[in-house]
Amino acid sequence: MAQGTSAVSRLFFGRDDAEHDMADGRLAGVFLHTYAYREALSGRKSLIIGRKGAGKSAICRQLGTADGHSGTTVLITPDDAAGDEIRRFELQGVSSDTAKSLIWRYVFAVHAARHLCEHARTAHGWRARSSVKALRNFLEANDETGEEHLYDRLRRGTRRLQSADLSLKAFGIEAGVGLNGASEGARASRQLEVLESGVAAALGDLGCAAAHPPLLFLVDQLEQVWTVDPDSHALVAGLLLASKQVTGQYGGAVRCTVFIRADIYDTLNFGEADKFRSDELRIAWNPEELADLALTRAAAALGTAELAPEQLWGEVFPRTVSGEPTVEYLFRRALPRPRDLIQFLNACRDAADQRGNQRIAEEDVLLATEQFSRWKLTDLAREYAVTHPFLSQLFLLFDNHGYVVMLPALETRFEPHRERLHQEFTDYADRLTVQGVVDVLFGIGFLGVKRGHKVVYSDSAQMPPQLGEEEFHVHPCFRPALGNIGPVDLTAYSPHRVRAISGGSNQLVIQAGGDISLGVSRDSRLLDDVTRACERLLRQLMRAELQDDMRNEVEAQIGRVLDDTRRAREDLRGGRAIEVTRHVLSASGYFGRLAVQLGDHVRDEPITRRLEDEARALIRSAGGAVGGGSGSDSAP
Repeated sequence: MAQGTSAVSRLFFGRDDAEHDMADGRLAGVFLHTYAYREALSGRKSLIIGRKGAGKSAICRQLGTADGHSGTTVLITPDDAAGDEIRRFELQGVSSDTAKSLIWRYVFAVHAARHLCEHARTAHGWRARSSVKALRNFLEANDETGEEHLYDRLRRGTRRLQSADLSLKAFGIEAGVGLNGASEGARASRQLEVLESGVAAALGDLGCAAAHPPLLFLVDQLEQVWTVDPDSHALVAGLLLASKQVTGQYGGAVRCTVFIRADIYDTLNFGEADKFRSDELRIAWNPEELADLALTRAAAALGTAELAPEQLWGEVFPRTVSGEPTVEYLFRRALPRPRDLIQFLNACRDAADQRGNQRIAEEDVLLATEQFSRWKLTDLAREYAVTHPFLSQLFLLFDNHGYVVMLPALETRFEPHRERLHQEFTDYADRLTVQGVVDVLFGIGFLGVKRGHKVVYSDSAQMPPQLGEEEFHVHPCFRPALGNIGPVDLTAYSPHRVRAISGGSNQLVIQAGGDISLGVSRDSRLLDDVTRACERLLRQLMRAELQDDMRNEVEAQIGRVLDDTRRAREDLRGGRAIEVTRHVLSASGYFGRLAVQLGDHVRDEPITRRLEDEARALIRSAGGAVGGGSGSDSAP
């Protein structure tokens, strides 16, 4: 690595979005040629679907560079004004989806015509063919020769298609010929067919399909114009219909690739949807690809041609965090998409830099983890604010609870809020049921479901929660922000020494020479009972089918009871007077509560029955409960 300033001060993993990375001149140097990119570049996939931050725009922008698609590209990113113009566009006689597809087709055809007029002059170098002249005349007649915003083109196109005012004289067609009595939709469709035929004729005359890479339309950032209403649905459905029309109409000389967020695409429901299956590609990142991304961006920032993984995850970052290899710790606590990882890594770097560290320490990563978790919980609610505006309210159901929740426990938590949520979010009442909540939270990656011996989180390959699946886990990304310290809501065992009351029945009596009286023998036996109960529970726990972190927490709490009991034995041997019976009943009461709390999270698990059995046995050994206790671990 380059010498001089510290690695931390030079380290930077990039911006949160592709647009700013490209403006900084960083994207080309750190862009990974993933499977999704290669498929989009080849044209085998033209509908790229991914969650927010999955890298759709990075692929789109890279395709538009000199190192990407070798032909001409046209980037189309509709803004609010353009979106409003399309949403308002209707044609009598055709469906809203079809009407929107016609205005998109108009935009593509005009862009293609403009490209061909310039391309014929610069690439072919001969006298313009008549078909190209026709396109030039068409553009001039319809005021489409200038460099203008998408909104201006849409505004003219919508007006002319609605009024049949599109000038087609360049193609030998007089206005209104053969369209008397036809509906608005039929007239607009016919006009577009003439225009598209003119573009196709020019492409054929120039031999562009065989001689040059295709003209590529790149449509991105549709979320800027998306709202949950029928017109927005039609806007996107119409775009998809038009994009498929482009490829078929122009014989491979023109292509269109659409980049769309998964939450938008998954809400679409239109008759032609089944025709897009072969065009779809959902972006999915695996840990190896994300590790490559982190390594590539770190190497670029540090100014080194090669950076070995052990350098990044051993010299720049600590080797382990909380006992986990650092790379595993980070990736497990971020959703599997580039933006999350970049933000998490930058947060670690910033924490170290602010503290003046020369390298990133474990404490820096832990500080960043808390901050990153709060970011992501807020970002998740914002990401789905349009489709699931109630999310922030649902997150409260998991605040300061264990991160493992069973379906019955979730029902108990949800019920007090049901009526209020239905009143506040009337249009979403059908989703605001316990099963609906589970489906929504699984679908967005907030909850995972226990399947077999592992917990799975939503991706394109995972089925939604099925009937009979009742154990759910909050994703590690969101646990710190919610105060999910442990897997279950276990009351921690609180050891305490209770001094014997003078004259009490269990007071320890020490005689000269260290002989132990009959009273001490009973106290020792009671403490032995607690010790053996803890040991039996720990052996049973080793066989329990619990997730590792849940097993570890239960083991830790039983271990605290065992350690406290051993200290009580030391007190006895040292001649200190304690109330042994109360200690035993305290342990018994804790085992009983532990069984109840654990039973809320696991069904039919033998460890919960063993906890109940040991609690009852200790009560019998101590001769029953005693009154007057206080504190979290006193007997009931």
